[in-house]
Amino acid sequence: MDDIVKAALKKWPNVPACYDWLALDARGQWWMRDERTQAAGPFPQAKGSRIEHEKLLDFIHRNYECDEAGAWFFQNGPQRVYVTLEVTPWVWRVMDSAEHAVVSHTGRAAQVQGVWLDEVGRLYLTTDIGPGLVHSLDVGTAARALEAGAWRGAAGQRLAEPQTVQAGELPQLWGFVPHPRHERPGAGR
Repeated sequence: MDDIVKAALKKWPNVPACYDWLALDARGQWWMRDERTQAAGPFPQAKGSRIEHEKLLDFIHRNYECDEAGAWFFQNGPQRVYVTLEVTPWVWRVMDSAEHAVVSHTGRAAQVQGVWLDEVGRLYLTTDIGPGLVHSLDVGTAARALEAGAWRGAAGQRLAEPQTVQAGELPQLWGFVPHPRHERPGAGR
């Protein structure tokens, strides 16, 4: 987390969190969802405006974290901006090299610990920094990494075959919240 963000948190510790305004799609792209977009429907049906400003993206990437409940957020100064996830909290890029290095959509390197395949053929990696979807452009490279035995699991075993999983089970299996919601006192009671 940026030092300027840490300072803002100390100066204004009780700023309310923000929900539904920021989303991450299956290709690792960030979307700003204003009130009009939110009224048009849920993400990803109503996406909003794709964030393309390089410095803003870098700031989001440096301050992207997870809370104790498994909800992902961007710490924007003193305010947490909770992220709606289309699929998973990370989107992996797999490098086409002998090592088949894995890098997140935020640029963080990760060590593969497990490989998973869902019912529609999407490939996921669990890593030392969390679970994520392999970018659609990198599925072939990931398959070559598996064939080459390039990745080792958490216990050091060679990862050669993906485990099967149902996409709907991922949030519970991996402990993340795809659609964080503000809990209002008395809501649903």
